[in-house]
Amino acid sequence: MMRKISLTKRSALLGLLVFGVLLGAASAQTESVLYSFCAHSNCTDGVSPAAGLTFDQNGNQYGTTFFGGAGQVGVVFKLTPKGKETVLYSFCPHFDNCPDGQLPQAGLVFDQKGNVYGTTSAGGTHCGGCGTVFKLTPKGEETVLHSFGVGSDGFDPRAGLVFDQKGNLYGTTFSGGAHGDGIVFKLTPNGKETVLYSFCGRTNCTDGGYSAAGLVFDQKGNLYGTTTGGGAHGEGVVFKLTPTGKETVLYSFCRKTNCTDGASPIAGLIFDQKGNLYGTTVRGGLHNVECTNTSDKTCGVVFKLTPKGEEIVLHSFCAQTNCTDGDGPSAGLVFDQKGNLYGTAFSGGVSNPDNCSGSNFTCGVVFKLTPKGKETVLHSFCGKTNCTDGQGPMAGLIFDQKGNLYGTTYDGGAHEEGRAGVVFKLTP
Repeated sequence: MMRKISLTKRSALLGLLVFGVLLGAASAQTESVLYSFCAHSNCTDGVSPAAGLTFDQNGNQYGTTFFGGAGQVGVVFKLTPKGKETVLYSFCPHFDNCPDGQLPQAGLVFDQKGNVYGTTSAGGTHCGGCGTVFKLTPKGEETVLHSFGVGSDGFDPRAGLVFDQKGNLYGTTFSGGAHGDGIVFKLTPNGKETVLYSFCGRTNCTDGGYSAAGLVFDQKGNLYGTTTGGGAHGEGVVFKLTPTGKETVLYSFCRKTNCTDGASPIAGLIFDQKGNLYGTTVRGGLHNVECTNTSDKTCGVVFKLTPKGEEIVLHSFCAQTNCTDGDGPSAGLVFDQKGNLYGTAFSGGVSNPDNCSGSNFTCGVVFKLTPKGKETVLHSFCGKTNCTDGQGPMAGLIFDQKGNLYGTTYDGGAHEEGRAGVVFKLTP
């Protein structure tokens, strides 16, 4: 069973990403592994978290794994501050065809009553398993609020959800919709779905296509997000969507020669106090020519987008030999109180490449970026034998009140030959 999981997860990981000396003196950072997955027989505790974490009011962390669990197709888990893991729900434990969902790729959100909400990229009751939106009570009772694949409502949701003030949920799907390239949807607390926008509604999909990212609201109730494809140059967009469903493309990537402005954003966005948007692309950047000619590199950028639509590349990855500054950021960003940005890159880093599975550059880093674009690598994964410190971070980070950073890696850890993933903590 474990070998089957390993081979399958590598194929799934390619599907997630394919559609997809340090810079300055590194700050003293200490990484500790809070939990290594596949610690239980048959990996019933989960395998390969592809999503980030969410805190409750008591400091417990909640997340999902892409594989593992009683049905081997993912779990929702809780992790105490001391590292005790509890599986709150295992998808498809006793069902045929997984009507309760399977393969969750995204993180979770809480409501005021302590229920958590999320998506699964597959499973459900329609079109052979097109994905779900689910609700999970504190007692572990799961309810499917919506099964995708009915008519033109979309399928394959890869991102998490956001609430509005009335308790409605909003999200995206990677595929489906009226034109086949994904949708933005709204879901009432009772599970009534409205398609707010179907991508590829314009000639040559200049409005974007294939959104793998979650959404963010502005103060007026407009939604902002990214698509990994489409746009004026075919390499993805940043878009704005009004509450009535009018879409505006704020930026189309690969506008510059060799995509030095970035290409293929697969992560969501964050605002600063001035209304600027920040995000990442998994490909492109100043070193894109080198990367596109090398199968084990993707490059990518961190970008800033002003309210007027001016894009500024704050950092182009693979600026250092062997991409020691990181390669292929597939996750969103988080601010500290001083305006510094923090994130992860799936590959690259300064660890011995021989420790990493797959290609020569699949270890990954946690990085810090100043407002002026100076990058510092805070941790390079696979620094320990067999990558017991983790490998391949796919998700973003969260802070606790003391300034510690927390995140997950898709691979690495102490179990399943170091290929099951970890939850980690990074202290200043």
